[in-house]
Amino acid sequence: MEINADFKARALVHTNTIKWVPSPMAGVDRRMLDRVGGEVARATSIVRYAPQSAFSQHTHSGGEEFIVLEGVFQDEHGDYPAGTYVRNPVGTHHIPRSDPGCTIFVKLWQFDPDDQEQFAIDLNTAALTRDPANPGVSRHVLAKRDYEHVSLEVWEGGTSLPLIHSGGLEILVLDGALTLDGVTYREQDWLRIPADEAATMTARKDGARLWIKRGHLREIRIPGQVA
Repeated sequence: MEINADFKARALVHTNTIKWVPSPMAGVDRRMLDRVGGEVARATSIVRYAPQSAFSQHTHSGGEEFIVLEGVFQDEHGDYPAGTYVRNPVGTHHIPRSDPGCTIFVKLWQFDPDDQEQFAIDLNTAALTRDPANPGVSRHVLAKRDYEHVSLEVWEGGTSLPLIHSGGLEILVLDGALTLDGVTYREQDWLRIPADEAATMTARKDGARLWIKRGHLREIRIPGQVA
């Protein structure tokens, strides 16, 4: 299966226009944002757990990171309410479930195997630092690696920035709205900009709260392919 699989092209998705697709587990549905592979895949998705639903125990052979967007995600390690950002490195395993139901944004098979730091951060209480080069932007760095840089960013209304990175970038709109080329992207919409391509984005009048990953599109790891 291939969805937005050309990583040299922009992928700009209004998530609520994508149909929910059932997963192999009852009560767990997905909106696929990008995907290369079958049930084991390099994938970026919005995943919805119905109340009292669960996924079978599994190991993250390519790593996993996710943000809880709504409800409460649960596994044997604890409960993760809306606003939690989690990184589970290559080799970790768990039994995910949600008693009340939840929606998460999740990325699979996109970890460097040497990156073994596992953690969870509450984005609702993360301390923000003003960007001295861009006064309308405040951020909290979530993960800074050789192969990627991940941050929570808050853009004040009207803030306009030309974003570009030699390793590409990806944005999930958490709250508020921003525009690109006259098109508005709102909560849970997703944008992927390829390496070395500039894209000027502007926060709407109420501002925008964004999850942004930079640099991770230099090398694309696909399950089953030799690096």
